[in-house]
Amino acid sequence: MEFEKLQMIIAEVLGKDSEQIYAKARLVEDLGVDSLEVFQIIMGMEDTFDVILEEEAVYQVKTVQDLCNLVMIPV
Repeated sequence: MEFEKLQMIIAEVLGKDSEQIYAKARLVEDLGVDSLEVFQIIMGMEDTFDVILEEEAVYQVKTVQDLCNLVMIPV
């Protein structure tokens, strides 16, 4: 359920179908995410999951799974 919320956030930011968003997808290489879109995704996550993500942790994110790990979402 929570993973589906994250899929929807990413899909909305990228203008993609949520089925295209999978755990092992690399944000830049597979999904074509740019730095502004990363910021928009993070803001969406913070609002949806009521968390504040640490900047250092965000810089380490490479995959959708990494985003899940930031807010402890099981995949």
